[in-house]
Amino acid sequence: MMPNGPAAAAIALVTLLTVTLGARGLRIARTPADFLVASREVPSAINAAAISGEYLSAASFLGIAGLVFAQGLGALWYAVGYLGGYLVLLLLVAAPLRRFGAYTIPDFASGRLESLTLRRTATVLVLVIGWFYLIPQLTGAGITIQFVLGTPYWVGVVILGLVVSGNIAMGGMKGVTFVQSFQYWLKLCAIAIPALVLLGIAGPGTARNLSPDREAIFTHRTLVHVSDNISFTPSRPIRVTVTGVLDRRRMRHQPVQLTVGRHQADAGTDLSFSAGTPVPLRISLVSAHAPSWDSPLVTAGTDGAHPLVATYGLIIATFFGAIGLPHILVRFYTNRNGPSARRTTMIVLILLSGFYVFPALLGVLSRLRAPQLYLTGDTNSVVLALPTQLLPGKAGELLAALVAAGAFAAFLSTSSGLLVSVAGALSHDVLGGSTRAFRLCALVAGGVAMVVALPLDRYSLTVLVGWAFAIAASSFCPLIVLGIWWRNLTWIGAMAGLVAGGGACCLAIVATMLGAATRGWGAVLLGQPAIWTVPLAFCTMIVISLLTRQALPSNVEQMLQRMHLPEALMQRIHSR
Repeated sequence: MMPNGPAAAAIALVTLLTVTLGARGLRIARTPADFLVASREVPSAINAAAISGEYLSAASFLGIAGLVFAQGLGALWYAVGYLGGYLVLLLLVAAPLRRFGAYTIPDFASGRLESLTLRRTATVLVLVIGWFYLIPQLTGAGITIQFVLGTPYWVGVVILGLVVSGNIAMGGMKGVTFVQSFQYWLKLCAIAIPALVLLGIAGPGTARNLSPDREAIFTHRTLVHVSDNISFTPSRPIRVTVTGVLDRRRMRHQPVQLTVGRHQADAGTDLSFSAGTPVPLRISLVSAHAPSWDSPLVTAGTDGAHPLVATYGLIIATFFGAIGLPHILVRFYTNRNGPSARRTTMIVLILLSGFYVFPALLGVLSRLRAPQLYLTGDTNSVVLALPTQLLPGKAGELLAALVAAGAFAAFLSTSSGLLVSVAGALSHDVLGGSTRAFRLCALVAGGVAMVVALPLDRYSLTVLVGWAFAIAASSFCPLIVLGIWWRNLTWIGAMAGLVAGGGACCLAIVATMLGAATRGWGAVLLGQPAIWTVPLAFCTMIVISLLTRQALPSNVEQMLQRMHLPEALMQRIHSR
């Protein structure tokens, strides 16, 4: 495809602004507290916007709309879960965690349960979750740069990895907070404006593609230009007019009857379809495409079996996974006090609610007015492709440029927060916590993520992020919830739960990636493991803690008072 000049310029501008503000961090970030928790001086409104900017990742900006388009309305459970996780955070975690006053999750684990072994285990899990969440951000950058400039996928991965690693090494948390706050508003504008404009352009029209249990059709005579070699399959015999190379035969405006089965069109080929023709599916979308697009349930595996169980697995992972995400929890340490942490969380809920309306709208619009994307596009790039599909010409290019800028801002902001948490865990919990160690760890952590992200472009961004949520829900969520609310938790019980829940979840995800099960119960239980690994972690922590009461910390009452009593009351108690 031809490079989109306005989109390339918009991405360059966002990147330059991020680097400039990050370089400012060299002047304002001096101490480890500046790098890790921004000296605990961030006002609630700015912190809420920064958290929202950090939280709205590649999965939110590109992935949700793509999954809605490919798999159906059940994919909206991802948006509900991402938002609902903050409600659970508000109710159970926000204020007590801030009052505890730690720098990182390993800090909380060792401070609450007095165990160096548990701290090391928690550090390993921070790295696993952080890298697992960072990979889809780099993948999204690779896809976006590839779509905008036509470069190889790896170019975007390397660009984002270098920019974010250097930016975090310069300014840490204090340097990146105001960048992420600005990036939330940029992302909101970059998805809301195109969505509303395209909704107005689409106007009233046939709702045939939204009908229950019906395959997508071309709503009008449609010319599809194939920009790269694709393989596709019709659901039934269809007629198409071909100019170019189809199934290794060169044709010039020749009508062809396509049979059910695999067909291949070379780059540069034009395919003309009549109104009412069923849209052929690109082979890469066949396994993801829902047979019932309007179903309110999530599908798992190639056969979509047991959708209710898959939906509950996703709900558990996203609702409870937010509690265990290291880059989100560290944000609560940047608030001034417990009430400020609660206030921040309330504002975050409002900001995220406003954002998540628009990915859903774009996913439905794609199905309704641009079904040709089932034939031409990867679902991860649907949001990028839709403006030029519905609005050809310069106006469409400008809207696409705005979307590309927002998408790259999403990758930059989320990657920045993730890299802070990973570099913080490595430097603070392994290398002693100096600013020099933090900068070195930021560069190393970014390099590792770049290498791992290179072969993973075939996975949905939202699915990859959903797995990161599942690991967090199966490990840190039970540790933090029980550590805050249950006095009988011991370090032995916590360790056993982290290993059982987090380890089982990681094994299930690896098995899914290797194709161990693609149908039936195996696909559901491995593809959405949180439904059994979260209860496993909670039960393991509780049972083992009850069997090891002798390992209770000697100062458990003081720790609970510190988390649950207001700061003013605690100061009076200590002053007596």
